[in-house]
Amino acid sequence: MADTDTTARLLERLAAAIAAHDWPGLTAVLAPGATVTLLHTGETFGRDAFVTFNSGYPGPWVYTADEIVDGGARAVLRAQVTSDDGTYHCASFATSAGGLLTDLLEVWTEAVAPHPTRG
Repeated sequence: MADTDTTARLLERLAAAIAAHDWPGLTAVLAPGATVTLLHTGETFGRDAFVTFNSGYPGPWVYTADEIVDGGARAVLRAQVTSDDGTYHCASFATSAGGLLTDLLEVWTEAVAPHPTRG
């Protein structure tokens, strides 16, 4: 970890850790007092609870980072997860300080079929 890591670089590290199921790597990118909120469910996790949530997520799944937008102290990661249940998309809005992610807000949605009249 480097204090010079931008929030975007920290999101790259977060995405790589989740994709590799590297739970110590995920822990290392989050500040000890980090707060992670899942907007769509209203759940809030601390660092260790968020790592446990990810490591214990059932079934085989594949996490793919699609895009990171660098906003300096804030950045956004767009990703998708595929599993036996389908494909899910996620937008993660992050803030960092001191070389670690301090706040993460995630918004998840299922992949859906195109709109019948606009698709």
